[in-house]
Amino acid sequence: MNIGVLGTGAVGCAVATRLVELGHIVVMGTRDVANPKAHEWVTSVGAKRGARVGTFAESAAHAALVINATAGVGALEALRLAGDRHLHGKVLVDIANPLDVSHGWPPTLSVCNTDSLGEQIQRAFPEVMVVKALNTMNADVMVHPARLGEDHTTFIAGNDAEAKATVADLLRSFGWRSILDVGGIEAARGLEAYVLLWLSMRSAQETNAFNIKIVRS
Repeated sequence: MNIGVLGTGAVGCAVATRLVELGHIVVMGTRDVANPKAHEWVTSVGAKRGARVGTFAESAAHAALVINATAGVGALEALRLAGDRHLHGKVLVDIANPLDVSHGWPPTLSVCNTDSLGEQIQRAFPEVMVVKALNTMNADVMVHPARLGEDHTTFIAGNDAEAKATVADLLRSFGWRSILDVGGIEAARGLEAYVLLWLSMRSAQETNAFNIKIVRS
């Protein structure tokens, strides 16, 4: 599949690398095509299967499916640069969390409670099928869930059933076995708020290598 990954940080690079390993044709989107992180990524994957760097717009135009791995506070601007005509009618997997570090650490959320970044994206791009996913764990766990050694849970939320099924299939290819559909895109409010608890748990355990598991009676 042709996939555009928007964002050159740790999450974007981890997801893009895993997608290349799985045989997808990936264009990493960046605001500046001279971005050294993006070119380091291309070097690391060896330009396999056409992996390359492009602008946000070039990445989105290339893609049948787009992954938003930008910093949450800049996500809407990045998607506007990608262009509505390049995103129109496509599945967009939103991994971003709206973390605000402008007042120091620990961060707060730039949007919460009655709204979410996932919902903002869906409103801004109504012809895009937004699916919130993979924002509740560390980048390495996102793409290699088996490394934790036992089954654990990831979540998806969105308004379009077919889009969620497409994303669930992609997550299964990463190795996810427990995928919980938590409802429409408004469920992104809870998924994004969870990051604050995740940060506290990371600090308490002094590791990123963990996740949660839903246990039913």
